[in-house]
Amino acid sequence: MKTIMIDPGHGGSDPGATYKGNEEKKFNLLTALVVKDYLVSKYNVNVLMTRNGDQTLSLSDRSNLANRSSLDFYLSIHHNAGGGTGFESYVYNGSVPSETLSYQGIIHDEVVAAVKPYNVTDRGKKRANFHVLRETTMPSVLVEVLFVDKPKDVALLNDESFRQSVGTALAKGVAKALALPAKESGNKQLFKVIAGSFGERKNAEDRVKELKAGAFEAFIDTVVVSGKTYYRVQIGAFTKRDNAEDQVKALSRIGIDAFILTEGAVPNPTEPPPTEPPKPTMPPQPPGIDYSILGPSIVQSQQLDDFVKTVNPSAPMVGKFYINYGDLYGIRGDIAFAQAIHETNYFRFTGQVKPSQNNYAGIGTTGPGKDGASFATPEEGVLAHIQHLYAYATTKPLPNGAPLVDPRFSLVTRGIAKNWTDLNGKWAVPGTTYGQSILSVYKRNLENALKAMEIQKALFMDSLDKLK
Repeated sequence: MKTIMIDPGHGGSDPGATYKGNEEKKFNLLTALVVKDYLVSKYNVNVLMTRNGDQTLSLSDRSNLANRSSLDFYLSIHHNAGGGTGFESYVYNGSVPSETLSYQGIIHDEVVAAVKPYNVTDRGKKRANFHVLRETTMPSVLVEVLFVDKPKDVALLNDESFRQSVGTALAKGVAKALALPAKESGNKQLFKVIAGSFGERKNAEDRVKELKAGAFEAFIDTVVVSGKTYYRVQIGAFTKRDNAEDQVKALSRIGIDAFILTEGAVPNPTEPPPTEPPKPTMPPQPPGIDYSILGPSIVQSQQLDDFVKTVNPSAPMVGKFYINYGDLYGIRGDIAFAQAIHETNYFRFTGQVKPSQNNYAGIGTTGPGKDGASFATPEEGVLAHIQHLYAYATTKPLPNGAPLVDPRFSLVTRGIAKNWTDLNGKWAVPGTTYGQSILSVYKRNLENALKAMEIQKALFMDSLDKLK
């Protein structure tokens, strides 16, 4: 049985190309999942993914994972930017096996035929010195589906039926290129939701505890493949794929990346061993930032509001609440504001929490039907956020001056996160770069404030010179 790897480009702290709230990493993953689902449902093939969720992976992480996985083919999925339009495909511009060019041609033509009704421009079969094409040791193809900064293309990318057409065409092209055998009809399939596959049982047990804390029941399924034991954390098995996908979405809302394992009525003895996920590439820590959750704020409230409005002009003016309550509780209110930006997507609330909830920290949001806490006013929502951080950062009693409004304050193990990066795996599960993402937002806020101050300084000095 052949093994292929699908690589949704970018992810995590690397959004790829962006345009008016549209992020390339999201489209890459959505398309890749369609390709994967179609292949595993229609053909006898092993399909691996570089990422099943919003993880941060470096280019080396991807090529190294591919090279140690004994692949027959590697497909990297991207979406373009730069003002153009249309679909194009790439192979390495150096020496490649003849089948690489053959695979590119078959896959490219399949997609072009599928998107013809949408009047998509064929930008051609190309060659380039891309890392994942150059450093992988098996036939590899990279596709750029459409342009995220072209309004016409973005409209198609946000159309589920179009994404389904492209993903299906990519899958059919791969199957045709590699001559994948079709599955025999009549085999009943079971869709298992796997929330992690580990080489050590303790890691699996830790994941089960994390799931239980989020109100999800799971169990450990032990499998032996090629003489090695693996511990899968299973959280359901469904006869309908839609139900399994709903479960994966529910897990994603509490920060757990899960995938669907499709199994037929007869176990597949050649199933490859589960692969431990590569360690995500940590983004560089912002220089000059105190990593402690406790401490005084540096950025002023007006500078907080000014920064968020560079992205979302409709954002609520809550900077003063973060500074005031941050000072009361000894919490870095300016960095807590960055956490709110991270949780709410710049107060655009594109996730499960609704704007009317004033829940800027996602407190109590654990899955479908569990939309989290609601607070009467924006000020109360900020106060709850600061109190929740206080529970994580210290074991001291609450200071006087404000009522306890955080409904989950008593559920936190006090003092388990002194620094923002200590929130990894606690506030967000598994959230291996959660704290770093918050600090990255804060760094941009700080830079924006410093830039504005430099402008004010220049204007003041110019006015001063005119008085001389």
